[in-house]
Amino acid sequence: MRMTSFSWLTRLGRDRGANVAAMMAVAMLPLAALAGSALDVSRMYVVKSRLQQACDAGVLAGRRFMATDGGTTLDATATAQAKTFFNNNFGTGYFGAANATFTPTKTSDQQVAGTATVQVPMTVMKMFSMATANLTVTCKARFDIADTDIVFVLDTTGSMACRPEDTDAQCSSYVNANPAQAYTRPGSDPDAVAGYLNSTGYAVPETTAGNGSRIKALRQAVKDFAAVITSSMDSSTRVRYGFVTYTSTVNAGKAIYQMSPNYLLGATSGEKWWYQSRTPASGESVESATGSPNYKAQADCTAVMGTRSYGTAGTFDATATASYTGGQVWSGGRCYGNVTRNMVPNYAYDKFNLDVSKYITGAAVTDPSKLAVTGATSKWDGCVEERQTQAGTTNFTSASYDLDPELIPNATLVQTRWRPMWADVEYLRKDTAADTGIGEDHANLGSASQRKSGFYSCGKPIHRLSAMTASAIAAYVDAPDFKPLGGTYHDTGMIWGTRLLASAGIFAADNSGRTGQPSPRKIIVFLTDGVMSPSPSIYGLYGLEGVDQRVSGGDTGNLTNYHNARFLYECGRARQLGIDVWTVAIDDAPSDQLTQCARNSSQALYTTTGSGLSAIFQKIAKQVAMLRIDQ
Repeated sequence: MRMTSFSWLTRLGRDRGANVAAMMAVAMLPLAALAGSALDVSRMYVVKSRLQQACDAGVLAGRRFMATDGGTTLDATATAQAKTFFNNNFGTGYFGAANATFTPTKTSDQQVAGTATVQVPMTVMKMFSMATANLTVTCKARFDIADTDIVFVLDTTGSMACRPEDTDAQCSSYVNANPAQAYTRPGSDPDAVAGYLNSTGYAVPETTAGNGSRIKALRQAVKDFAAVITSSMDSSTRVRYGFVTYTSTVNAGKAIYQMSPNYLLGATSGEKWWYQSRTPASGESVESATGSPNYKAQADCTAVMGTRSYGTAGTFDATATASYTGGQVWSGGRCYGNVTRNMVPNYAYDKFNLDVSKYITGAAVTDPSKLAVTGATSKWDGCVEERQTQAGTTNFTSASYDLDPELIPNATLVQTRWRPMWADVEYLRKDTAADTGIGEDHANLGSASQRKSGFYSCGKPIHRLSAMTASAIAAYVDAPDFKPLGGTYHDTGMIWGTRLLASAGIFAADNSGRTGQPSPRKIIVFLTDGVMSPSPSIYGLYGLEGVDQRVSGGDTGNLTNYHNARFLYECGRARQLGIDVWTVAIDDAPSDQLTQCARNSSQALYTTTGSGLSAIFQKIAKQVAMLRIDQ
């Protein structure tokens, strides 16, 4: 009997196995869509993660290279760098993604933001009319800076008047051809002692050839550094700056006096210090003489002094001179008549213990090395001689008080206190022995000729840590006394740079952190254009080395080695105190000492161009600031 369609359907409905198969067939479509979407979503997740990483890399690069010009548009260099880093991190065809775009922009708060998009092809979902998915991510990079204290230790020696690209020979030739000129120091400066204000200073004229002098480039580099830091700060950040300009000495007198007058010798009435000076001795000597031949025989050429212009022998006028006229003398095989003899007093040259208690007050005091009749006076300009040290060694102990940045002076222990430099009473001698004379081989370190030659170079006063605006920083480096003069002693600068940042030293109050904030980071940026070049004839931080011998112990042939050892020792002390040291050389390469001084070799930088110097200072500032992703 033939089965009808109706009966077949009836039996199919009663067959449970067939029913399940049909339902499974119907359910496969949504299950396939669900599985396909899971696969495609996984791909989208992987692609979006990589897109975000590339976006972050792009804005980080853009922020690192961004010009700190205060403009509203991201500069071309930063834009190019941002896109390069994005492309390097998001390869073409990554998981089949296409049409990737990245747009970096500068934000209103001077950071870098970015937007990245890409199309991701679907594998299964395209069967459901979804061929691609568009992904978009955003990112932002910023420089942030924690509370930070920065001290610039800056070489302001005579060679800083040369061009950055000059060789040593070219620079030496320039300095020799352009002697130092006088200028008037500022009449107002909170960092200066009274005797410095409105006094006469000397400086090597800065070259105007090419792009100008090294010190001109330094001024701009410091400003550029500050601009980067300012762009990285927010209102809750505290950044403070200190400055140490150095040559053979440092003008730290006012800074010391502000902390305590007792840290200086002279705080107590009648206190004295030893200076290589002179005092009037008996008799007088001929300084110069002129006359005309009178053709007398030697037997007839009786020595005649003539008529004295002032007082009796051994007395002098207010210029410390006297003369005899109408004299006669036999000299060089002939007789001279109508001779004029210019007389000067004799002096005894030696080490003298002089009262400095009035001198450190800034008052004009009588110069004890000059005749009273001259009325010569002297004022302290703020430079200091260092505390007790160990001579003739490259290994130091706690007995080197000068190298301990945390040592606070003991008022009853003279060796721990600083002494005022007194160039007006300092005189050169051939050796350590006392002698008597009228001036030959006894140049006065305070004279104009010695100052112009850099044998005494008391420069711009140091500036203790303080919050400084961009204009205040510019005012310091653009000041009329931020000028080049003198010889290079790296140890003097490093000793005082470290001392300014020592939390337990005389400037401890300057170094305290803010309540509720971590201790500030400490940075030294040490700039020089040359190697150590000490001289026994320079009056500096350690006195007049040729006769004081506080560094060499008499072994002046190794004077450079002794000073280099002090420099490196103090660099080590800075690192021990947690100070991050960067060194910068205006040279073809950093010296071994500068490389060793920096925290690591990558922080020993160099350049021979002014633009290169600014780039280095900006690089350091960006390292001081912390580059991070903001979103």
